[in-house]
Amino acid sequence: MERLKRSGLVGELSAEFLGTMILILFGCGVVAQVAAGGALTDPPGGLGNHDSIAWAWGLGVTLGVYVAGRLSGAHLNPAVTLSLAAFKDFPWKKVAPYSLAQLVGAFVAALLVRWNYTEALAKADPGHTIKTQTVFSTLPANGNPALPVHEWGALRDQVIGTAILVLLIFAVTDLLNTPPGANLGPFIVGLIVVAIGMAFGTNAGYAINPARDLGPRLASFLTGYGGAWRDQYGNFYFWVPIVGPLVGGPLGAFFYKVFISRFLPSAEAEPEGSIPVPTEK
Repeated sequence: MERLKRSGLVGELSAEFLGTMILILFGCGVVAQVAAGGALTDPPGGLGNHDSIAWAWGLGVTLGVYVAGRLSGAHLNPAVTLSLAAFKDFPWKKVAPYSLAQLVGAFVAALLVRWNYTEALAKADPGHTIKTQTVFSTLPANGNPALPVHEWGALRDQVIGTAILVLLIFAVTDLLNTPPGANLGPFIVGLIVVAIGMAFGTNAGYAINPARDLGPRLASFLTGYGGAWRDQYGNFYFWVPIVGPLVGGPLGAFFYKVFISRFLPSAEAEPEGSIPVPTEK
């Protein structure tokens, strides 16, 4: 405990940086494998599909949470940090530093993925176009022009998806509700991301995390993807997976507070370091 106290904000930001980096290494890495590597197999598509992408993103979240959880709580997402500040007494002064650490972690991880998959990306998409932009950042309808989803439809999707994410995170981490035991919380949070990817991945690629999208988008822009800020229609799109989650996260937290949290039994004060035990009202 003394070491944790001495580490202070620096330790927390270090944890957020590395935890988010782990998340993006697995997330962007699996999309690079499927989209770039898979495009070069015979027949194409031999290195995975949407399900493998959903599972790897979810496992990336799980592993990132295990890395950062002790020091920072493993937010790994500015929408989660904002929601915790608005509804869980997380200090507002830490919101910007946490968000920046998450953004930098995502940026560095994306640069590593870009470097590691240099040959595959160059072969599958020599012009570094929209074809492989999805390795790093999201697009409406995952870049498919046959599905007429544009900015406002994608914004709606991001609000809904992030609201679901944060509501469920609040539920499974609430010690007064029915939290997972045996340190399985990070695994359950990862399953939440898998489920969102499988159920809400069509319209906007389920970024549900401003750092997850903006950091890799910036990394791709700086390494040859000149159209990184736009979608397949040529419209500026980068703002959608930033604004949508920042609106949806607090909205999900609000719904949890209104419909669940205020009805849960309270807990008596517990000694420091112990787990609160629900009691009857």
